[in-house]
Amino acid sequence: MRIERIEASRHKRGRVLVFLEDGACLKITEQELLDFGLRAGDLLDQAALRRLKEAAGASNTKAAAADLVGRRAMSRRDLERKLREKGASEAEAHYAAEWMEAIGAINDADYAAALVRHCGEKGYGPARVREKLHEKGVPRELWEEALEALPDPAGQIDRFLLSKLRGRTPDEKEKKRLCDALARRGFAWPDIRAAWSRLGAEITEN
Repeated sequence: MRIERIEASRHKRGRVLVFLEDGACLKITEQELLDFGLRAGDLLDQAALRRLKEAAGASNTKAAAADLVGRRAMSRRDLERKLREKGASEAEAHYAAEWMEAIGAINDADYAAALVRHCGEKGYGPARVREKLHEKGVPRELWEEALEALPDPAGQIDRFLLSKLRGRTPDEKEKKRLCDALARRGFAWPDIRAAWSRLGAEITEN
């Protein structure tokens, strides 16, 4: 396969476009251009072409990974999933995620801690936060340490009830509605019942 021409990318700094005689365009880095010693007019045998395509695939996936992580924080599992959705092979996605982890661009422990803080600020209880950790692909072995930073459920529930009641005495229908809302937020029934007791109200479990 002959290389028709080689051009620097106009859109990505450090990226080089290698145009082949069959119309294909391979995107590689400047370092890969030097490593392969490519020049316009070169003939590539099948082995060299395969290695070049593999290098191009890896470079494209690494660039996509950097772009994704630059937009928002995410777990390694989520990064690999999104890369596969963009067309990367499983091996390319794994390699790119491993590279991002090695350079410190992703860190599941740090991401877990940040996610727990965010959920705590939104008023979520432990069960809901665990759902979020699972949903976002955080390894289970990191959950408990991250959850230690979650605010005390008692304080969270008290603030929620006080903000909703504003000094009013709720009827049974409103009590049930607020209990259901707290349960959806991930708070355990014993903690919910204890909070009502602190307000001088009694509730029964449905």
